[in-house]
Amino acid sequence: MKKKFFALLSVVFALSLFLVACGGGSESSGGNSGGSNEGEKSKTEEKPKFLSMLTGGTSGTYYPLGGEIAKIIEDKTGIQTDAVSSNASADNVIALSEGNAEIAFVQTDVMAAAVEGINAFEQTGKVTNVLALGSLYPETIQIVTLAKSNINSVEDLKGKKVSVGAPGSGTYINAQQILEVHGMTMDDIDAQNLDFAESTGGLQDGNIDAAFITAGTPTGAVEGLSATNPVKIVPIAQDKVDALVKKYPYYAEDTIAAGTYGLKEDVNTVAVLAMLAVVDSLPEDTVYEITKAIYENTGSITHAKGKYIKLENALKGIGIDLHPGAEKYFKEVGVSTE
Repeated sequence: MKKKFFALLSVVFALSLFLVACGGGSESSGGNSGGSNEGEKSKTEEKPKFLSMLTGGTSGTYYPLGGEIAKIIEDKTGIQTDAVSSNASADNVIALSEGNAEIAFVQTDVMAAAVEGINAFEQTGKVTNVLALGSLYPETIQIVTLAKSNINSVEDLKGKKVSVGAPGSGTYINAQQILEVHGMTMDDIDAQNLDFAESTGGLQDGNIDAAFITAGTPTGAVEGLSATNPVKIVPIAQDKVDALVKKYPYYAEDTIAAGTYGLKEDVNTVAVLAMLAVVDSLPEDTVYEITKAIYENTGSITHAKGKYIKLENALKGIGIDLHPGAEKYFKEVGVSTE
């Protein structure tokens, strides 16, 4: 009986030693090389294979420029990146926040409003899951009309049919704020919600009198119109520019140079900045790679706005938090993120 008992005890003891050895090996593996490999594997798996980049209407600046930037990202990071046309700024931010895209063009003023939950975002509320990647170039507010029209100032827009941009666009907010500093509201004009192509088509057909277009100059839609119909850009008086910049600091004074669209003189106006925004769920390393790819390969951009995309301008007008990946890159190359 004792022999059987000691035999059984020996088996239990041996089994215990085996389990302890296995447990010790597992713990050691998880705490050192095993944990590290798993972390690296997870990090690799997090890198997306595909990115959707929201731009703007096909006749504006965002879409063609976005196509070039998407190609740079794809070539330098290996991530397939598609530039997709959209209604631009405000709609782009909402699409990002709802997980329908990963990266998007947006105006700095619109992004600031999204974070605060104001203007176009009063109904949807504050956007909390979208971060900045970097600024690109000035977006000029162009109040376009035909050269033969009698519209020579913002005040002359009263009672006229005026396109104020596609619903949800930054152009709409710009129009609203410019009218505001002139003591006007949307009620003082016959507002039309048209995109850039519809706006220039409406001007050509005589269906509207003027159009607000916020885009980098020269803008394709306006160039197309000026090729068949002489155009005029309505200036913004200096005192109104000053008032606008004081109230809304994300604006800056801007000038549309003579020769653009066949203009005979420089035109005084204002601009906001185009920027790229990303969802906060993109991995830090991925956004670092994207940021590095864009700002170190601007020389390959053939679009006229490529020359404005510079490291020294990358953080201008940005009033929201940077994605950690973008922040890492800018700090690395000596661009102040303070």
